[in-house]
Amino acid sequence: MLFDRVKSLDSILATAEKKSLHRTLGWFQLTLFGIGCVIGTGIFVLTAAGAQKAGPGLMLAFAIAGAICIVAALCYAEIASMIPVAGSAYTYTYASMGELLAWTVGWALVLEYAVAASAVSVGWSGYFSGTILNQFFGVQLPTWLSAGPLALGGVEGGFINLPAVLIALLVTGLLVIGTSESAKVNAVLVLIKVAALTVFVALTLPSDRFSTANFNPFLPAGTFGGFGTGVGAVGAAATIFFAYVGFDSVSTAAEETKDPQRNVPIGLIGSLLFCTVFYILVAAGAIGTIGGQPIMGPNGVPFPTGSEELARQCALPQFKEALVCSNEALAHVLRVIGFGPIGNMLGIAAFIALPSVILVLLFGQTRIFFVMSRDGLLPEALSRVHPKWKTPHIVTIMTGIVVAVAAAFFPVGQLADWANAGTLFAFMMVAICVMILRRTAPDAKRSFRTPLLWLVGPATIAGCIFLFLNLPWQAILVFVIWATLGFIAYFAYGRRVSHMGRGLQETPEAELSKLEPDVPGTH
Repeated sequence: MLFDRVKSLDSILATAEKKSLHRTLGWFQLTLFGIGCVIGTGIFVLTAAGAQKAGPGLMLAFAIAGAICIVAALCYAEIASMIPVAGSAYTYTYASMGELLAWTVGWALVLEYAVAASAVSVGWSGYFSGTILNQFFGVQLPTWLSAGPLALGGVEGGFINLPAVLIALLVTGLLVIGTSESAKVNAVLVLIKVAALTVFVALTLPSDRFSTANFNPFLPAGTFGGFGTGVGAVGAAATIFFAYVGFDSVSTAAEETKDPQRNVPIGLIGSLLFCTVFYILVAAGAIGTIGGQPIMGPNGVPFPTGSEELARQCALPQFKEALVCSNEALAHVLRVIGFGPIGNMLGIAAFIALPSVILVLLFGQTRIFFVMSRDGLLPEALSRVHPKWKTPHIVTIMTGIVVAVAAAFFPVGQLADWANAGTLFAFMMVAICVMILRRTAPDAKRSFRTPLLWLVGPATIAGCIFLFLNLPWQAILVFVIWATLGFIAYFAYGRRVSHMGRGLQETPEAELSKLEPDVPGTH
């Protein structure tokens, strides 16, 4: 039978008790970690892409995406406090719905983390080229070295995003040799990012340039742009959803958290509430000062983000200061309203902080591969640990190369949409897992219970499907193709050799202690 390989919840929890990872993180560190993972390319870069889809309705898009993430977080909070082990949604699904669906979730997480790392790399490249090279050194990288093809069909001048490739490979190298991000370093980077955004809000909202006229029309493309079109406030929410990706990393820190039943829910919900309010304020400041109206096509629909048509329009003099045309949106806003030096400092903050997001995403990707390989669903070589550096070097190098290639040729908005497709599927499955475990394991210890699960669970599922259907059709197609490849890989290899299928003893979770134990919140 296809759905007969369900891991015993008691076995998973008993195995978790044998692990050797130290529990050192409290609720405050977890909240900081969640904020640190969430605040990244989404707000620093995708502000422009979101405005091109929704105009001033970008504020509504942040609220829609944030609301869906909060109900998803409530589901994550219960299941993470109930099953505080590595593997995140993959492990949760294995314990509730079996190996086949766990594979689909793990496969979707591979798409989420790898493509998200590529998107962050492209976002970092924009700040590196626009702030570090251009503003400080007066160097303008030629288009063919600083931008990949802006659409699948290519665009004149764009060939490869070299800075994005280099940062992806650099972070990969750091992970291979064992350099990691500690909780203290992460806290410093969180403070840098939060301080930069706080300064942005403080300078834009009270600015003389701020005008309510910039919010009219509020929804130039409508609330609903049409399923699969990726425009309108809901279409922007499907893209802006990327700005919240990372909060689930708090749940994967459960193995390294003191009192996870209490602290994990606080970290999840607290970080999301903080970021949602912050994002809306930042969007209001950006649009209120320089405007955020999309550049419309002849049919009255915004040109697609990352398209050849939009690139041509942005090259025209009248759109030189347009928010939707900037690769470093927030720094650009501050320069336009007369705070050039502070805008450059914000660019430096993004330049310093974004690589940490790439590191966490790449580390999360390798952890998912590691757990799936350890379960026998992927070749054992992928879970091989380097004898000197104690890192899964093979899968890390493989992942880094794929991330670098994607970052080289695709724009950030397109990559974000692809990552969101995998993320939305995983979040939906977590909600289903919580509802199933309420029935199959009603007596299991739950220090946190999702309130009104009969409403929150279906709301999470419906919200994820809703945003998924509002992604551009290309992103939906990429997910379908990726899922198809996943099914082929499972039935051709994984199902035949999996440890559970062969009745083998599960590898103890203590094997994870061979990896770097000082990286909080690994996926």
